[in-house]
Amino acid sequence: MNHFKRQTKIVATLGPASSTKEQIRALFDAGADMFRLNFSHGTHADHRARLLAIREIEKETNRPIPILADLQGPKLRVGTFAGGVVTLKEGQTFRFDLDPTMGDDKRVQLPHPEIFAALVVGSNLLLDDGKLRMRVTKCGADFAETVLIAGSKLSDRKGVNVPDVILPLSPLTPKDHADLTAALDMGVDWIGLSFVQRAEDIIEARALIGTRAAILAKLEKPSAIQNLLPILEQADGFMVARGDLGVEMPPEDVPRLQKLIVREARRVGKPVIVATQMLESMITAPTPTRAEASDVATAVYDGADAIMLSAESASGQYPVEAVAMMNRIATHTQEDPTYHTGLVAQHQDPQNTAADAITAAAKQVAETIGAVAIATYTTSGSTTLRAARERPEVPILCLTSKIETARRLTLSFGVHAVHTQDISSFGEMVEKATDIAYRDKLADVGQSIIITAGVPFGHSGSTNSLRIAVVEE
Repeated sequence: MNHFKRQTKIVATLGPASSTKEQIRALFDAGADMFRLNFSHGTHADHRARLLAIREIEKETNRPIPILADLQGPKLRVGTFAGGVVTLKEGQTFRFDLDPTMGDDKRVQLPHPEIFAALVVGSNLLLDDGKLRMRVTKCGADFAETVLIAGSKLSDRKGVNVPDVILPLSPLTPKDHADLTAALDMGVDWIGLSFVQRAEDIIEARALIGTRAAILAKLEKPSAIQNLLPILEQADGFMVARGDLGVEMPPEDVPRLQKLIVREARRVGKPVIVATQMLESMITAPTPTRAEASDVATAVYDGADAIMLSAESASGQYPVEAVAMMNRIATHTQEDPTYHTGLVAQHQDPQNTAADAITAAAKQVAETIGAVAIATYTTSGSTTLRAARERPEVPILCLTSKIETARRLTLSFGVHAVHTQDISSFGEMVEKATDIAYRDKLADVGQSIIITAGVPFGHSGSTNSLRIAVVEE
C-alpha cells in the first residue's frame, strides 16, 4: 500500500478485532497511518502489547507510525433502580439527589455533587445519549428537581450530559492519571484529552505531560466550542468528536461545527481529526451506506488532516475492509479536479513572518514549475506544519533527526515523514532530500522538488531558505 500519495490520513482504533501484530499489519497495509489505543476499554497490558506490535511494524516498514492514547475522561452516570429500569412520562417531575438508595420512577441517585453545584433553574440534563431530556425546575447543593421534556425509559448507570454549563471538573479522573502515566511510559506520541471545556484543561494536562507527548483536544462539549480559540492556542491537535457533540447540541449544528473546527485548526496550522460514525454500518456489513461514503468524502473536501475509524476497526466484523474502503474514498475524492480548488478557496493568508512567506512561496513555486514534492527539514516540526497548513497539491517530504517529531507529523495533511540522520549543510540536505524522494517513489529522475529549511540548522522555527532541486540518478 502506497500511503504517500493520499493526503488525508487514516486513524484506526485498535481493539478485540485488531489486537494481534498480523491484524495490525493488515490494517497498516490497507491504509492506516496512525493507531488509536482507546483507554476506555482494555487493560494496560493489552495496550502495551499492541504498541509493541506497532513498533515492530514500524521497524519492518521503515515508516514512522504515530500512536494516540485516548483517555476516557469523566463519565457522569446515574445510579441504579430497584427494578433495573423505569418508565417515565413526559411532563412528570423527577428528582436527582446524592442518596445511594436504589431509585424508582420518582427519583434516582446522581453521585456527582459537582453537577448540582453548576446547575441553575432552566438547565437541561440529557440522559442515555440524549434519549431523555429533563429541564431543571429547582436545585440545590445536593439535589435537582426536573420535569421530563422528552423520552421514556431510563435504566441503571446511564450516562448524563449537561450541555448548558461548564462543570467544575478536571478533564483527568484518577483513572485517567493512572492511564496517562502508563501511556507515557509506553512511549505513545499523542494523548487524547476527553471532556475538554476550556483552555485551562489543556494547561493542566500539559503540566503532567510536558514534552513527552503531544496533546490532542477532543472537542465534544458546547463549552469547548464557546472557548474554541483559546483551546486552539493551547493544544497541539484536535478531534471533532461528533458523537458526544451531537448529543449535547442539535444534530443540525454538527456539520457546521465540523467545518468551523477544521477551518480554524488549519488557520492555526495544527492537525485535526474528524471522528465518530464515519463508516458505522461496516461494523456488521462489508460495505458502507452511500451516506457514510459521502460523509467521509465531505471531511476530505473540507481539508481535514485525518479521518478516524472507531468500532469499525476495533470490534467490527470487517476491520481491514473498513480501512481499505476509507482509503479508497479519500483517494478518489482527492482525485476530483475540484478538490484542491475548494482547499484554495478556504486558504487564509500567511502570517507576517519570513517562515510563512517561504512556505507559501514553496507551494506557489511547486505549482508553477510542476515540482512533484515539497521537502522540509525540521527538528521541532514547525516548518512541516507550516507546509501542511498551505495544503499543497504535492506530498510534503519531512526530514527530521527526531523519531518523535517524525511520528507526530505523520498525522498532518500530506506529510510523508522520514527519520534520518542529522544534516549539517544545505548541500547535504539537497542530496538527501532528492535521494529519499526517489527511494520512496515521490519523484522520478529528472523531476523537480522544492526544498525549504532554516539556516543555520537546529534553530526551531527559522525557515528562511528555498531551493529547487532536480532528482538525478
